[in-house]
Amino acid sequence: MIVDEPGFAARTGRLESPATIAMAVRARALRAEGHQVLSLALGEPDFATPRAVIEAAHRAALDGQTKYPPVDGTPALKAAIARKFARENGLDYKLSEIMVSNGGKQVIFNAFMATIDAGDEVVIPAPYWVSYPLAARLFGGVPVVAECREEDGFRLTAPALEAAMSSRTRWVVLNFPSNPTGAVMGLADLEAVAEVLRRYPQAWILSDEIYEHLVFDGARHHALAAVAPDLASRILTVNGVSKSYAMTGWRVGYAGGPERLIRMMTRIQGNATSGICSIAQAAAAAALDGPASLIGEMRDTYARRRTMVVEALRAIPGVTCAMPQGAFYAYPGIAGCLGRTSRGGQEVRTDEDFARALLEEQHVACVHGSAFGLGPYLRLSCATSDDVLREACARIADFVDGLR
Repeated sequence: MIVDEPGFAARTGRLESPATIAMAVRARALRAEGHQVLSLALGEPDFATPRAVIEAAHRAALDGQTKYPPVDGTPALKAAIARKFARENGLDYKLSEIMVSNGGKQVIFNAFMATIDAGDEVVIPAPYWVSYPLAARLFGGVPVVAECREEDGFRLTAPALEAAMSSRTRWVVLNFPSNPTGAVMGLADLEAVAEVLRRYPQAWILSDEIYEHLVFDGARHHALAAVAPDLASRILTVNGVSKSYAMTGWRVGYAGGPERLIRMMTRIQGNATSGICSIAQAAAAAALDGPASLIGEMRDTYARRRTMVVEALRAIPGVTCAMPQGAFYAYPGIAGCLGRTSRGGQEVRTDEDFARALLEEQHVACVHGSAFGLGPYLRLSCATSDDVLREACARIADFVDGLR
């Protein structure tokens, strides 16, 4: 067969634009048209990177740390990561069991690329971060949802996990504290989940703990590898400096796990991006070894904002909202708002219809819950100012009031 232009690999047909990015793009376009858009679509701290961290990066550049770094991370940063795992999580990782990547997303891509063959199943609790199923599909995997219910505080239960598992399960992905719901798994929850995982020795376990420090109301984060050390040879603990240290743009993620998996992930990264920016790694090491005062300030701020937003949402007829115990999101249910028409004449049949109409008519950007695997909900980021959050909630209330 003769074609008249070059084509693309079949795997690109499995690529989608994350809904979080798509909403942010449309919000920027409306803003460029002169509209006052309030964006609650992206999960990005509105705090500045700590000054001491920036100064550490500056010193590293002046000291000549500007050459190609090791693929798996600089010794200084890997040592800081090992200290962090031991100090905060009770985990004893050797340097050969640690690697550094361009953000947590590359850690996940490396892991999936190293292990997933066509048809392998990847169990993902829903609601989920949008990139987990997208990455699984890219490498031929089949996402399988384990549903987390609002009445359970969106925590993963052992029966829900068991129902999703099979002999074809290659990965189980856990993300608690959760994006998008803010759910936190307690010690008993994790122990029950670990009991299920013991029955499926062929499955790797990805524990994404990047929101670990952002827990509220006396809740406590527990690292799965510490709760179930007998499973440590299958657990990849994923983390990064983006959320806890307001360092999203520095692009530093890391992982601790079994040496044979880390070694294969490093080989993959060496053929993709090689080592991570040496200056950003120096900054990340300073953050991990530095004082934790910023973390406490951020946590207290997010807790206060969360309460303010949830109370405002609960006051809106037709809206429900569980109180999140962690992260910086609210995940309100909008089932009572569907099947109606907006003031602007848009039919609101689904949560995606709701989010689109809200953006176009009230200029509030959020993401529909069905993009995270469970609707009809919305995900609102609380990582912005009190004034923006108050005004956004008022606009949402006005939008709902206008539904007919």
